[in-house]
Amino acid sequence: MMAKSLPIFIVVALLATFGATAEETVEGLWLVADGDGLVRISLVDGNPVGVIAGSVSDQEERKDELNPDPALRDRSLMGLQILGGFRQDGDGRWKKGRIYDPNNGKTYKCNLRVVDKNRLEVRGYIGVSWVGRSEEWTRHLD
Repeated sequence: MMAKSLPIFIVVALLATFGATAEETVEGLWLVADGDGLVRISLVDGNPVGVIAGSVSDQEERKDELNPDPALRDRSLMGLQILGGFRQDGDGRWKKGRIYDPNNGKTYKCNLRVVDKNRLEVRGYIGVSWVGRSEEWTRHLD
């Protein structure tokens, strides 16, 4: 009996070892493509949500001065949610989310793709995904 169950045990053990999903790797602190901004991504109901977690070079508190809504221009960027609304689209991919760019005050549609445990492709677009721009974020150690 033990000999028959051993191959099944090995398969289950391998799946448990290598079956870590890319959803797990999207969580963490990410350095945006400009090399300065930090975004913390967490999973909420299985989907990524990202908030501004700081700046590498600028420790001065910044406000959301370019927001199109004048009533929001005095809010702090620290802790501001800029990523959300995604739907999972396979292992390590999320689509139809939104990303807010505080550098221009605009919100774009967004797709995310985990390239590997240290790289995240962020694609912002207007209308359809092929009309947009991708950038690569790198994992930042806490």
